[in-house]
Amino acid sequence: MRDAVIVQAVRTPVGRRKGALAGAHPADLSAIALRGLADRVGLDPALVDDVIWGCVSQVGEQGFNVGRNGVLAAGWPEAVPATTLDRQCGSSQQALHFAAAGVISGQYDVAVAGGVESMTRVAMGSSVANGPGMPFGPGVLARYDNVAFNQGISAEMIARQWGFSREDVDAYSVASHELAAAAQKAGAFEEEIVPVPLAADGSVVLDGSEPTTTFSTDEGVRPGTTLEVLGGLRTAFEENGTVTAGNASQISDGAGAMLVTTSEIAAANGWTPLARVHTAVLAGVDPVIMLTGPIPATAKALAKAGLSIGDIDAFEVNEGFASVPLAWLAETGADRTRLNPHGGAIALGHPLGGSGARLAATLVHHLARTGGRYGLQTMCEGGGMANATILENLTA
Repeated sequence: MRDAVIVQAVRTPVGRRKGALAGAHPADLSAIALRGLADRVGLDPALVDDVIWGCVSQVGEQGFNVGRNGVLAAGWPEAVPATTLDRQCGSSQQALHFAAAGVISGQYDVAVAGGVESMTRVAMGSSVANGPGMPFGPGVLARYDNVAFNQGISAEMIARQWGFSREDVDAYSVASHELAAAAQKAGAFEEEIVPVPLAADGSVVLDGSEPTTTFSTDEGVRPGTTLEVLGGLRTAFEENGTVTAGNASQISDGAGAMLVTTSEIAAANGWTPLARVHTAVLAGVDPVIMLTGPIPATAKALAKAGLSIGDIDAFEVNEGFASVPLAWLAETGADRTRLNPHGGAIALGHPLGGSGARLAATLVHHLARTGGRYGLQTMCEGGGMANATILENLTA
């Protein structure tokens, strides 16, 4: 029986909006992740049956199948195809699911999953800002009473439903920055990060020439963040609410990639896999509150895997807003110390289409480093959905 293993998982450092990666075209940023992946394992790109790439705002520089353009920019053979998908914030996690399914079914022998988002160059919402109702249509708006489908309001709804105060969400956010800063200091991200060589104009250097600078560290982490600092920020969606720029995920630029194949094919190529894709599930929830999907997705993944919450050694739950992982913790009863042990999107950033790959890269390398057996990652997604993936460490 065929399985699906992750041989390697890499990512670029995550740049702040209008930060270090502001001059990087998303196709070129994708190329850096793809090249970095191939270099880490000695992959001949000609072996790749498909590149499955996540991206949310598929317009402008991210239009016309940015995954394929990343393959071409990387200098990979023209024979290597690619497709770009959108499952909102979970796009590159879904890319992993599709790659694993293709490998297990035998449609692929070797696949690459990943994704990209340049939120500096292609503003969030660019692909839907085109008229009344935007993409929802009269049928959807009638069913949900013309609701705005605003994720910030959804985060406020979660805070009210679970009784989280402004101090609760701010305290969670301070901890995210503290954990990320500690991880940076300890070098915990070095194995997963592929540095980005940049020219003087900020564009990505792909031709082998000497870069002006090299971007190698996530730039959203603020080690000195305190409750007092966050408490001074204005709320963004409700005057007396909880959500601020300081307790929500950062607008970011970045990309990530994973090499997926079977154990047998990996062995034949001399590759030592990091992890097995043990279980992959999806969940849908009310698209108004929208961001609670990780709760049922986690329950579904555990049930399908025959595992309990205590069997999981590390969790990566995307920090779209602080209320999301807090509600997930309250409902699952998971050990808080196992959740986002190196911080999350509040500190590290959330480059939409690339975030699933970022979570997976962080998770598999953390499991390899600590010897934990199982890791679970899950992501809330626009429209009221969630992916959940259980990964099994193969390095222990």
